Amino acid sequence: MKKLFLLIFILMFGTQSFAFDIVYPKRNNVTINANSTFFIGSSDEPITINGQNVPVHESGGFAYVVDLKLGENIFFIESEHDMQRYVITRPEIKKGTFKPAEFKKFDSVKSFYVINDNVPLRTTPIDNGINRISHLQRGILINADGEKGGFYRVPVDNNKYYWIAKTDVKEKEIADTQPAQILGFDFTETNNYYEFIYHLTKPVPFEINENKPLTLTFYNVTSDSDENNIVNNTYTKEFPINYDLIGYSGKYSGSDFIWKIRKQPQINLRHPLRGITVVVDAGHGGSEFGAIGCFRDKEKDINLDIAQHLVNYLKHYGAKVILTRNDDSYLSLKGRVDIANDNDAQVFISIHANALPDGSDPNKRSGVGTYYYYDQSKNLAQTILNKMVLQLGLNDDKIHQASFAVIRNTNALSVLIETAYLINPEDNARLSQPEFREKCAKSIASGINEYFLNLSAQSY
Repeated sequence: MKKLFLLIFILMFGTQSFAFDIVYPKRNNVTINANSTFFIGSSDEPITINGQNVPVHESGGFAYVVDLKLGENIFFIESEHDMQRYVITRPEIKKGTFKPAEFKKFDSVKSFYVINDNVPLRTTPIDNGINRISHLQRGILINADGEKGGFYRVPVDNNKYYWIAKTDVKEKEIADTQPAQILGFDFTETNNYYEFIYHLTKPVPFEINENKPLTLTFYNVTSDSDENNIVNNTYTKEFPINYDLIGYSGKYSGSDFIWKIRKQPQINLRHPLRGITVVVDAGHGGSEFGAIGCFRDKEKDINLDIAQHLVNYLKHYGAKVILTRNDDSYLSLKGRVDIANDNDAQVFISIHANALPDGSDPNKRSGVGTYYYYDQSKNLAQTILNKMVLQLGLNDDKIHQASFAVIRNTNALSVLIETAYLINPEDNARLSQPEFREKCAKSIASGINEYFLNLSAQSY
């Protein structure tokens, strides 16, 4: 009888878990170079970290910040039925003499040609941030008058300089500093685009500025036929438009530069998205998990679920919709951009869920934020954000300009959406609910629809 009772007890209670689960840090012996970090996880009973009570969300998720002193930091995470020991080392900063890179002027101007595609020409010699002027193709010729750190300095006008990474160019054996000649240009107009084709003797650096009027600039050029537009070997062409930009592109085909500006589409007032092509991108996928939530929910799965719902709502509004991935597969950033550009999309939406680095407090950051790179996408990003905050009751985590590859390299109106913070317990609890993820998609679709409805009110 005792054996039978023991067997029933084991069956009833033996598999019941009273443990906690630590999702981050990923290991119990790690090195973190920050003045603080956080423990992310879940628990079905009260827990402490070094004797301090950890607030646990009603869902069971928690995020707890701990300070880090230099050297070894030991943390004991305890509950009634479990205990784990974590060792986090904050490395000592080695004292030394840091000497910033200095500019070194060349004795004479040197010529280089671009050896990679999509190479940024920057306003500063820093490989980060919103400092890209344009993206240059393989074969474009540039001249440099000096170097600083990992960059060459490119003079483009009187007392005006840009920078290009040394790893993206190769020096020509014989300098070719003569300006390219603009032989002329052709203008064509199709149903969807205005198109300028400039005929040059060689490809040179260029810049497209979205400030009204929309402006194209070539550097290191001359011309016999259009000298009025050239000052200090700089050519400027203004194209005044009376509507918000909805995509443009500029690239070389041999020595011809093709500048395409999308016309404002004819908006159907009852169905603003009818005839609009939208590419929906579910961030991450395959071996790329993205952020991990309190219950080990993977960002890639949440993104895909929201994206699939978004496709349905956009189709309901009449849009033509293309999904970059429809399963748990890996897709490169370039592959995602190519899908948008190859399908001539007017809109590109990338779905994500947010996280934070060490040194931050996940409990103090929450809600939805939208990101854009080009000014043409700012209004769409703001309209989507407003809709999501209003319809979902989320905190407004603001609109941001950021240099993310998927929104930087697309020709369409491109917006990246961080739907909520996966490592914030409250946001995580929301994102784990299928109903909430569908509402996310509905509000995003509503925002896109409203943007084009407002666009229809502009004069053509």
